[in-house]
Formats: sequence, structure tokens, C-alpha cells
Amino acid sequence: MATMESLIGMVNRIQRACTVLGDHGGADSALPTLWEALPSVAVVGGQSSGKSSVLESIVGRDFLPRGSGIVTRRPLVLQLQKTEDGQPEYAEFLHLPKRKFTDFSLVRKEISDDTERLTGRTKQISPVPIHLSIFSPNVVNLTLIDLPGLTKVAVEGQPDSIVQDIENMVRTYVEKPNCIILAISPANQDIATSDAIKLAREVDPSGERTFGVLTKLDLMDKGTNALDVLEGRSYKLQHPWVGIVNRSQADINKNIDMIAARHKEREYFATSPDYSHLASKMGSEYLAKLLSKHLESVIRARIPSITSLISKTIDELESEMDHLGRPIAVDAGAQLYTILELCRAFEKIFKEHLDGGRPGGDRIYGVFDNQLPTALKKLPFDRHLSVQNVRKIVSEADGYQPHLIAPEQGYRRLIEGALSYFRGPAEASVDAVHLVLKELVRKSIGETQELKRFPTLQSEIAAASYQSLERFREDGKKTVARLVDMEASYLTVEFFRNLPQEVEKGGNPANTTVDRYSEGHFRRIASNVSSYISMVSETLRLTIPKAAVHCQVREAKRSLLNLFYTQVGRKEGKQLGLLLDEDPALMERRVQCAKRLELYKSARDEIEAVSWAR
Repeated sequence: MATMESLIGMVNRIQRACTVLGDHGGADSALPTLWEALPSVAVVGGQSSGKSSVLESIVGRDFLPRGSGIVTRRPLVLQLQKTEDGQPEYAEFLHLPKRKFTDFSLVRKEISDDTERLTGRTKQISPVPIHLSIFSPNVVNLTLIDLPGLTKVAVEGQPDSIVQDIENMVRTYVEKPNCIILAISPANQDIATSDAIKLAREVDPSGERTFGVLTKLDLMDKGTNALDVLEGRSYKLQHPWVGIVNRSQADINKNIDMIAARHKEREYFATSPDYSHLASKMGSEYLAKLLSKHLESVIRARIPSITSLISKTIDELESEMDHLGRPIAVDAGAQLYTILELCRAFEKIFKEHLDGGRPGGDRIYGVFDNQLPTALKKLPFDRHLSVQNVRKIVSEADGYQPHLIAPEQGYRRLIEGALSYFRGPAEASVDAVHLVLKELVRKSIGETQELKRFPTLQSEIAAASYQSLERFREDGKKTVARLVDMEASYLTVEFFRNLPQEVEKGGNPANTTVDRYSEGHFRRIASNVSSYISMVSETLRLTIPKAAVHCQVREAKRSLLNLFYTQVGRKEGKQLGLLLDEDPALMERRVQCAKRLELYKSARDEIEAVSWAR
């Protein structure tokens, strides 16, 4: 069966590891962490209620700052770790991890100094906790959180909001369901006015998490006692009240140590006519054991939920590590292999966009199915083939010798002029496909999770891809321009041979001189050219997409990074390392994730070991 010390010691070790890593809760943290899943004890009380003296009694050492007014101005997370008999006592601060304090007066000084480093020499408070671990054979395994004392009024040097600020800070700790509340109240004041009990009742109305502690029993007026409170008649809690007799100011001035103070406390309860029947359940030593025993039962009850949280967090952290990627090898061969693998991952996603596995490739079809036909329909053929323009071009083509039968040169000039208009939509289609491909490169780089670690490599891949796409665009433009030129270079003779011949009013097709310069004659020429241009437009509507896909899309799928591969293959180790230069924030995130993963796995192993021993 797992012992109480092994259970609480396990929690303490895990909490200490959480503290070192920064995976802990606090007034400035709202994240669900392993720290918050583990139980701890928050010490709550009004100013001058004796909180510090109770803590020192439990520890058995005089180590906390003292004074009037607000002394505790930052939360103090105190982790007590029981060591083997004969081992020296020492303390460690989280912010001074390599220094062991064996002189506890220096611990007191460091608490004050670190508080002033953050808040200055004022009476301001701060929610940033101080983390202190004490290792001693004279303590029980506990985690205690000393919080600033609750107050009712702001004093000189404090903001008006100090009362609410302190209460809000205390609430961030005691509202958590795994927090055990140690409510400190002075016996020489009416329990109904206790700040600690008032707050505890609000956050823990059932009293299941609250332990009531009465201090200053020896300072009560003669003839009075606190039995109504200690025996639960004035205010009943789920757990028994515990009375404490702290060192008096005279004892402190005489440097009476805590061992002597504990002996004096035991003697007080044993000889007191009012409390002798409760002596076995009074005093700081009993309080420490009571808290340890309760912590043990809480830990046993919470082990399943803690294990579940740890398992879930480990899964999330391992998933994040996979997402962040593993550390990069240092040798050039491994780095080159990594770069090539990353490039292939990018190319795979890029091809999926084009082939329909991911959205975006359909926009290229939109260029061919909507943008190109619309542009072709908007070409200014009506103006080019107006009667006035046809007459002008045909007359100019005839020169000094008018045409005899059909104005062939006029036809050719009209057709060549019309065909020149096709260059615009053809090149615009190539440009539109180019823009889509560039956008798909950008999206693919963003969607390649493995590349997110390497901003430099992302930029290099993008630059190399854009350079290739630019080359493909130039090839595409040359090809579509060649298609247009081909149409202008050789006209389809059969089309014109199949046209009906112009017939004279008398019915003699050979004699057309009568209508040669009439408006009807030029209108028929315009109609014939328009029919031919429509045929060519339909041909180009079908062939321009073929050219764009062949020169741009097909080549992008086949050889987008070919030049980049050649360049990378010539780089040396240092240059390859520069390409794999990660974002510093990402590197730090991976380091922290790895540390948290190690922490949670260690915690899982610890809990499993203790669970098997139960």
C-alpha cells in the first residue's frame, strides 16, 4: 500500500517540476494545468491574523518577513519536502535555482528583496508568486500558498482599489476546486467578523475544502475561551477546528526557536483548564499532520481524474510535437534529404490543388470557360467591320487598280486586322492562369505543415516557384501568339470557295461592276469576314486553353522546382543549414513542448508507480 508520504511526496515532486518548467497556475494564469489538477493548501486570513506564524510553526523555522500592516505582498508558494533524518535543512528559490539557503534569516531577506524587486519599496501588491522549496526531516510533505492578508481599508501609500485587488487575488486561488482553504482567524476577535471565514463560505459553502484555524488563544481576555468555535457550535465546518498558540513578540525578540515554541504550545494546551480535553487535537504539529492526512485522501480520490488529464495532455503534446517537427540533423546529407522531403511535400499539395484533391485548380477552368469566351465576345469586330471601315480598307488595298472580281487583298487585310485583336484575350488568358498558379503556390506553401518551421526555405521555394512560373508564362504567351499568327499566315481557302457568289441584278454572275462600290457590296464583304472570324474565334477558344495547359499547368506539375533542386544540390553544409534556419519562436515553442511532454510522462510514471503500490 502506498504510504501517505509517498503519495504527498509524489505530488510535491510533480508540483516542483511544474514550477521549474512554468507549467503552474496562479493569479495570472487561467489555463488548466497539471499544477491545478493537484491539490494544494492556500492560507487565507486577515492582516495580523497570525498567518505567517502558523506557517512558521508548520515548517518549524523562522523564515517569513514580519512587520505591521501588509507584509505579504505577493503569493508565496511554499513546497515542503520531507528528507531523511540527519539530512541538513535548506531552502531553494525558483528564481535562484543554483543557490541553497541554510541560513533561514537569509530566506526572509530574499523574500523581502524579491518582493521589492517587483513592487518597489511601496505597499503595492503583485499577483506574481514567489516559489520557495524547503527540504527538511522536520516537515511533512505539503504545498502551502501564503496569500496577502485580507484588509478592509487602504492605508497611506496604497491605491483605493487595494482591498478589492487583494480579495480578487485570493479568490483566484481559493475558487479552484482542488484548493484546500486554511482559514486563519484570531481567537480574540468575534468569529462572525472573520475575513477568512467570510470568503471561505462564499467559495466553499459546503465547507468540504475549508479547515478553520484559531490563533492567539493565549491572548483572549481572562475568563473567556474559544470552545464554542473549536467545538463547532459557533460555526460548524466539515473538518474540526484547530487551535494554535504562536510565539509572542517577546519570544521572537528573545530568539526562542521553533522547537522550543512547539514544546511551549503543547504545554499550553495540556495544562489549560479550558482546552486540555482537546489537547491531542490542537497545535501546529497536529494541524500539519491533519492537513497531510486530508491531502492523502484527496490525492487518492483524484488519482483517476489526474491520470486522465495527464494522458489527454500527453496525447495533445505529442500531436503538437509532430506538428512542430523534430529537431534537424547537423550533417549535410541529412539536411539535403530533409530539404528534398519538404519540397516533395509542397509539390504534392500543389499538384492536389491542380488535380482537384484540394480547391483552387477549378479557377483555371474558370479562365477557359468564362473569362476567355467573354473576352472574345467583347472584341471590337463591329467597329472593324463597319461599312465605312470596310470601304476604306478595301479601297486602300486596291490602290490605283480597283479589284476586278473579288477584293482579295481587301479581304486579307480585313482578316489580318481582325485576327490581331485575338492577341489580347490570348495573352490575358495566359496571365490569368499564371496568377492562379502563383496563388496556388502561395496556398500550398502555407498548407505544407512541415514547412512552417522554416521561413527561409519557404521564401526560397516561393521565389524558385515564381521564377519557374514566369518562364512558363513566357512560353505560354509565345505559343498562343503563334496560334494567332498561324491563323493569319494561312487562311482557310475552302471557307471562301463555299461562299455564294455575288450576282448582278440581271442574273449574270460574271458582271459585278454595277454593285462593286455599293453599300450592299461592302456589307456582304463585312458579313463574309465576320463569318470567317467567328470560325477562327471558335478555333482559338478551343486551342488557347490547350496551349496554356501544355505550357503552364503541365510544366508546373512536372518541373516547378527542377532548377531549385539543381541549385540546392550544389550547396554546402553551411548553406543548407541556412535554408533550415527555423523561426526562433517556433524553436522555443518546441523546446517548451518537449519539456512539458517529459514532465507529464514523468508524472504519469510516478502516479502509476504509486497506484500499483496501493
